[in-house]
Amino acid sequence: MTDAMKKIEAIIKPFKLDEVKDALHEIGLQGLTVLEAKGFGRQKGHTELYRGAEYVVDFLPKVKIEVVCADDMLERAVEAIQAAARTGRIGDGKIFVSDISEVIRIRTGERGEDAV
Repeated sequence: MTDAMKKIEAIIKPFKLDEVKDALHEIGLQGLTVLEAKGFGRQKGHTELYRGAEYVVDFLPKVKIEVVCADDMLERAVEAIQAAARTGRIGDGKIFVSDISEVIRIRTGERGEDAV
């Protein structure tokens, strides 16, 4: 494979999804996958009061976004996600970047960046 590609996985607060999607669209990235998720980081959840009883909510609702892009789009994509997802409060999320060795479009058999 000649084209270098990256996979960006971002775990964000659910209400930030539209802003992140719009930010990625603005820089020219079209396709993304969105998964509903639950999890926690350093904040380890929080305590809520329900009908007079306290209970711990340790898995908070999150959204996981997956995007595959060319190497030369990586920094712009990461910056767009970070700017759009940031609230400045704990639990804003994480961005993970990994290498993609191959992409194949099922319908046409195209490979590499053409398949993205």
